Amino acid sequence: MWLLLAIFSSIFAALTSILAKVGIEGVNSNLATAIRTFVVLIMSWGMVFITSSFSGIYNISKKSWIFLILSGLATGLSWLCYYGALKYGNASKVVPIDKMSVVLTLILAFLFLGEEFTAKSIIGCILITAGTLFMVL
Repeated sequence: MWLLLAIFSSIFAALTSILAKVGIEGVNSNLATAIRTFVVLIMSWGMVFITSSFSGIYNISKKSWIFLILSGLATGLSWLCYYGALKYGNASKVVPIDKMSVVLTLILAFLFLGEEFTAKSIIGCILITAGTLFMVL
């Protein structure tokens, strides 16, 4: 199931980039981010209610609240920077640089979560970095 969801995530992320680039024309990037965030807010809470997940809010630990809030702040900063970059740059350049987050995530997961860094993941990081540089330079 996780693989199917990850594939759909990449498809929707690609659509997001193209739709955002077209939609941001003539719009302040911060306002565009706020509009996008409002839509995500409605969709997310809609899914919470559709799946009857709201009661779980009472069982969230203090630690989880802190990290979910920090994650939300990081997401907000990422989206603001992403939309700002899309406003002034080509999607074909902005998106590959944004996807360098894959490499950074692997490094941070190794450093802070104790996840394994294998030869395959190291080679993958090198290839992603090289591919990104190849596309944007």
